[in-house]
Amino acid sequence: MANQILLLTTFLAMTCALVIAFEPSPLQDFCVADTTSSVTRVNGLPCLDSKLAQADHFFFSGLHIPGNTSNPVGGKVTPVNVVQIPGLNTLGISLARIDYAKWGVIPPHTHPRATEILTVLEGSLYVGFVTSNPDNKLISKVLYKGDVFVFPVGLVHFQQNVGKGNAVSLSSLSSQNPGVNTIANAVFGANPSISDDILAKSFQVDKTVISSLQAKF
Repeated sequence: MANQILLLTTFLAMTCALVIAFEPSPLQDFCVADTTSSVTRVNGLPCLDSKLAQADHFFFSGLHIPGNTSNPVGGKVTPVNVVQIPGLNTLGISLARIDYAKWGVIPPHTHPRATEILTVLEGSLYVGFVTSNPDNKLISKVLYKGDVFVFPVGLVHFQQNVGKGNAVSLSSLSSQNPGVNTIANAVFGANPSISDDILAKSFQVDKTVISSLQAKF
């Protein structure tokens, strides 16, 4: 009987630990990120003494300013996450304004720690995501002003401006630090570089093609 009770207690403790580790509930009103702390980071940033919290720790200005889209892809992301607003630390939410030049794109990428919900503010966008192996199904749609689309956490997704002028969208993400892995940058711009033997075989192209792509990143 004692062994059964011990086993049940251990199981419940492990279950609770897994739940808490996946989606922790705040144990205080807020945890303003202390970027100067020498405390080892576990999952997030250490908390500033709450008595030192000020309005500016929860504030960001400038999201109305268009991002500079004069770059090779014609897209610019203006993030508003825990880096810009320390008060977002542990709260599990962030924003991003995205500007698109005509035919501009946000290249295929993933957010390893967040689901994204995108709203079109101006223009029209072609958006989509790809499901995981083995199906790799493309789920895509053209969006117009006021339309909303969801990109599930961890899946490869993209956006392209398909309107007659510039476009703007606003994204909410389910993490204060969603992270981003742009596929082309990660594969062809890794430091140190991924072996061209591996990439040539993976993409089934000649090594000269791989070298040309790596040179761009």
